[in-house]
Amino acid sequence: MSKILIVEDENIIRNALRKLLERNQYEVSEAPSVKEATSKFNLKDFDLIISDLRLPGAPGTDLIKLAGETPVLIMTSYASLRSAVDSMRMGAVDYVAKPFDHDEMVNAVKRVIGKAKAANKAAPQGLTASKAIAGMIGSSDVMQDLYNRIHKVAPTAATVLIHGETGTGKELVARALHEESQRNNHLMISVNCAAIPDTLIESELFGHEKGAFTGAQSNREGLVAAADGGTLFLDEIGELPLEAQARLLRVLQEGEVRPLGSVESRKVDVRLVAATHRDLRKLAKEGKFREDLYFRINVVQLTLPPLRERGRDIINIAESLLQRYCSQFGKPQLKLSADAVDAIMAYPWPGNVRELENAMQRAVILCEDSNEIGSHLLSIDGDSATQDTPINESNMLFGQPRTLGGNSRPAKETSEDLSLEDYFQRFVIEHQDTMSETELARKLGVSRKCLWERRQRLGIPRTKNSASSLAK
Repeated sequence: MSKILIVEDENIIRNALRKLLERNQYEVSEAPSVKEATSKFNLKDFDLIISDLRLPGAPGTDLIKLAGETPVLIMTSYASLRSAVDSMRMGAVDYVAKPFDHDEMVNAVKRVIGKAKAANKAAPQGLTASKAIAGMIGSSDVMQDLYNRIHKVAPTAATVLIHGETGTGKELVARALHEESQRNNHLMISVNCAAIPDTLIESELFGHEKGAFTGAQSNREGLVAAADGGTLFLDEIGELPLEAQARLLRVLQEGEVRPLGSVESRKVDVRLVAATHRDLRKLAKEGKFREDLYFRINVVQLTLPPLRERGRDIINIAESLLQRYCSQFGKPQLKLSADAVDAIMAYPWPGNVRELENAMQRAVILCEDSNEIGSHLLSIDGDSATQDTPINESNMLFGQPRTLGGNSRPAKETSEDLSLEDYFQRFVIEHQDTMSETELARKLGVSRKCLWERRQRLGIPRTKNSASSLAK
């Protein structure tokens, strides 16, 4: 008999649901609140938890986190698409509106329990293939699929193209590909192509001979040669200038590299792993990326899902970061409050794991006289940014940008939930395709040199538009 726990504060509904399930051969336990359910029962002993969304004390969605692998089905009289979407995003396996249809409820219970049991039976067979990657947290379906693909492609010599938004962990995937390959006893050289000026990128990658250009006072080995026998990871390869792309293509096709100013080539054996957040196929059609290089590097493509598509993984990552920063800052172990969990699940995380790291670090630092992190400490209200406000020393007040010009909304409404670096990062990402580097720097109230340095520190790649402006 499958065991089901009903958490419902209305006696009439709880009793009716219990009788319905018992008639269908289920063993049923019940509780009127989350608090009583957790104190009276071990949630992991059940095959399914059916909970009302609105409960006294704490919402039924709190059970999703507390139940571990036990699936939670949410029911509510507040039948709306919004509550359904929110519950599913927080990890609920299904959603039923009250008053529920008996057949609909029984079918939903059978479907959820049947799916969970089938997954448990299959788990031992796929355990080895789906084992997690060092440094990566997540057990969602999309991450399990990613782990499987990494394990399959890592032992080969195939070139890999990693695609994903900023902050999704592309370098962690590249590191896993290297560590699980036969090249793991050699170096993995990582290069952020967006962080090196166009005038230096060829010298950095391929090396140079003494006198090859002004300032070249000695011979220098390039990073490609330094990765000989190992792995070369080129992050944001879409930012690589066309001239450097041609040289890289020769490395891949001929297995040799020629330093700037040299007449001799050197044989190298490197495996290329490239990463980008941009559409290289589209760039190739626009003439901004070599089509022959695109086809050469796009042998195996791994796509990293954004944080907002990873379901309950977000909370697992947040709790891991919380533990890390509590230890780092010498604070007692904190936990996320129910409203913080709701806020984390509802926020879209445009900066992905990097933004989540900032939010958790900020919350730990600011938390005082409490063992819980509340949602107000996370400062992740996405509607609070004023995107056209320049940032400089004259319009800063206690570390927060003030509104300027015709914007009459007070600074408290517009930007109190964003740190300066959060604001900077979002502004650059959202406007760099339509503004030159000079325009971006002027809007932000900083010099172009300062803009470039902050790009490096925050890991924000340049677009072709902004890159071209630097050369002017």
